[in-house]
Amino acid sequence: MMLAGYAGKLLRVNLTASVCTLEDVDPKIARKFIGGAGYSAHLLYTEVPAKADPLGPDNKIIFSTSPLSENLVPGGGSVMVCFKSPQTNAWGESRCGGNFGPDMRRAGVDFIVVEGKSDTPKFLSVINGCAQLHDAAPIAGKTVYEKTDWLEENILKDVARGSAMTIGPAGENMVKFSSVMLRDRAAGRGGGGAVLGSKKLLAVCVGGNQKAGHGDKKRFLAATRHAMKTVRSDEMRDGFHKYGTIGDMAANDEDGDWPTKNWKSNSWGKGPELFDMFQEKNLVRANGCYSGCPIACGRIVQVKEGPFATPVHEGGEYESISAFTAFVVNKDMNAAVHCDYLCNDMGMDTISSGAVIGFAMECMERNLLPPELLGGLDLEWGNPDVLPKLLKMICNREGLGDLLADGVKVAAEKIGRGASEFAVHVKGLEGPAHDGRSGKVLAVAYGTANRGMCHIHPLEGMAFDRGKMDWGMQKHGVRDPETVGRWDEKGKGTDCALLQDGMVLPDILTTCKFMSYAGLSPDLWLEMLNATTGWDMTEKELIRVGSRTLNLQRLFNVREGLGVADDQLPSRVKKVPEFGSYKDTPECGIRNYDQMLKEYYESRGWDLATGIPNTDTLENLGLSEYAEGIDVK
Repeated sequence: MMLAGYAGKLLRVNLTASVCTLEDVDPKIARKFIGGAGYSAHLLYTEVPAKADPLGPDNKIIFSTSPLSENLVPGGGSVMVCFKSPQTNAWGESRCGGNFGPDMRRAGVDFIVVEGKSDTPKFLSVINGCAQLHDAAPIAGKTVYEKTDWLEENILKDVARGSAMTIGPAGENMVKFSSVMLRDRAAGRGGGGAVLGSKKLLAVCVGGNQKAGHGDKKRFLAATRHAMKTVRSDEMRDGFHKYGTIGDMAANDEDGDWPTKNWKSNSWGKGPELFDMFQEKNLVRANGCYSGCPIACGRIVQVKEGPFATPVHEGGEYESISAFTAFVVNKDMNAAVHCDYLCNDMGMDTISSGAVIGFAMECMERNLLPPELLGGLDLEWGNPDVLPKLLKMICNREGLGDLLADGVKVAAEKIGRGASEFAVHVKGLEGPAHDGRSGKVLAVAYGTANRGMCHIHPLEGMAFDRGKMDWGMQKHGVRDPETVGRWDEKGKGTDCALLQDGMVLPDILTTCKFMSYAGLSPDLWLEMLNATTGWDMTEKELIRVGSRTLNLQRLFNVREGLGVADDQLPSRVKKVPEFGSYKDTPECGIRNYDQMLKEYYESRGWDLATGIPNTDTLENLGLSEYAEGIDVK
């Protein structure tokens, strides 16, 4: 039976047996979890054994779409990549913008489940429902750009609409924060590249001309037009388009939302001049990451000449540039743009890359690194010349780079002598370029996000506290942000839990979260979803899908041994900054995190002592069947 809104197929790729099998998408699971990080949570929880080695054959990695993975949908050019993370040994997910998601559905599949492990390097092609594994010898050891060029010329050349996602040499070397790349775009965080590298699957190509059917095509087209009009008329859209994500750099610096010098401060004072430098010397033009994007927040950038000369490419994102400026107090914007490009080409997460270098610089400052490990590297704070050198060492796992390639948590444990005190991470995932001292909902989100210290999966909390955005969630119990002080702590745990249930929806619908900033609230997502699937889902039910997904991901983490201790924040990120504009502002410090976490657990219906969802919570969300073997109370 046709499943409206879906291609209707799941492709299972068993690398051990070198077999590809098409299966039907389960209609009951689709209604319960929809797609993206939701459907993938069901698959990973039910198919990956507890305590499986993230880099072993029992782990699986899933490329996931949803009924809204269409170019007509605002933000519909996305794909979710979900796996057990080698960085955290817990839930891992990462979204990638671009046309891969819609092209995957044109290939005739909604989900690609990769399992097992190949003896030799392979790549996968899925063209109009035909899946094949190929010898990857021609691309093995190549960079992301080299792999992508070869695949586009040799596999996708005659495909009307097609895309290729690859890993770079960092993924082949199983750097634990290596990415899965769509040329310049990344499923960046958590180490999905290392998971594919461990399986020796170097690339996935998709394409074709198949179309998913709609429950009510006329209604769906009207709903997408309504959504597009909403986005295009929103003033936030204009800012994103004109300045990109990097346009927030100056304001974030001013507002204490810019982690600096390995989180010693939440501001630096260099944001405005660095942004002006970028606009003047590096920006080429704006760019949409997928065909039909109404915002086009991407930046085409370059470094024309000099020691950091870099070809024209898509880059210049706020997080990436911050990682190679504020994180390491580097004032050379050309160096930052160049390092961003190198990470793309090598296939490494820019956030974790900048974070591990900042950590290494502080280790050097504290005389914790022996000379033989340094190998003559000058790790003084702010030295731009060492950045590309160390990135290449990390990619190739050479010297100090080999130590850093496992992330700050593992590196600090190996170094010892107090290094863990300034290794900034939650659950093993390094902190990004937003600071919980700018608004306390973000602090709770950092502690409780299932994939670790993440600002956007599922919630960019500072936009509630600083930006006064509610994303249409007041009707679901969230307080009016205009009535809440950003440094207030009472009630922020509850606000965080409620907001997460709504803001995880783009991760489930595999859409770009920035569309929610430009006016797409849950009711508009629902309007499109119901039209294409033929469902009669209510907005309350849609929010429950968000809560159900987050709770199942939590069960995944509980089963892996995570608990309350893993929801704690590093002590450094709670302290009043050591320098900068907020060093004399004690209220920005996170004073009573445990109370906010208690509120969060109570709002979620989790046991306060263990952090495990309780019996009533699981029953209400239809998750009781998943709790076998877990000490639920």
